[in-house]
Amino acid sequence: MPNAKVLERKKAVVVELAGAMKNAATGVLVDYKGISVEADTKLRVELRKAGVTYKVVKNTLMRRAVQGIGLEALGPVLNGTTALAVSGDAVAPAKILCEYAKKSGDKFKIKAGFVEGRVINVAEVQTLAELPPREQLIARALGGLNAPISGLVSVLNGNLRGLAVALNAIAEKKSA
Repeated sequence: MPNAKVLERKKAVVVELAGAMKNAATGVLVDYKGISVEADTKLRVELRKAGVTYKVVKNTLMRRAVQGIGLEALGPVLNGTTALAVSGDAVAPAKILCEYAKKSGDKFKIKAGFVEGRVINVAEVQTLAELPPREQLIARALGGLNAPISGLVSVLNGNLRGLAVALNAIAEKKSA
């Protein structure tokens, strides 16, 4: 039986994990077995630059953390070595980790993920990774909203231009 101090520390870790997962837009679970320390350090630096929190977690603590937040479906993938990447950006963790998994071969595998409180499988994580960055999606949406307005302005300018030409012609006719 663990002593009270250790038990309190573990409870605090579970609460911290649950809070991080609940507040994150996206999370990805990976199996990192077999990657070198140097490769792991490079991955952590890249994730940190993108604003992604990445940490190795114990499966038993993770099982307890997912129970109260509606992510119980992650239970079956919680075996072996597990690391969790969470972020407020919906695409960044999936994009970086899927790219890294392709480079490393069998040493680094995506286990599962979650988006806005819904558990997703490996294929869905890969689909998420293929989405363009948030800024690009916003630019596309704004471009789509801007197109009809630009067309309306062109049409109105054309009518005004035609009216100005007609008035100019009338003015020249009267002056002649």
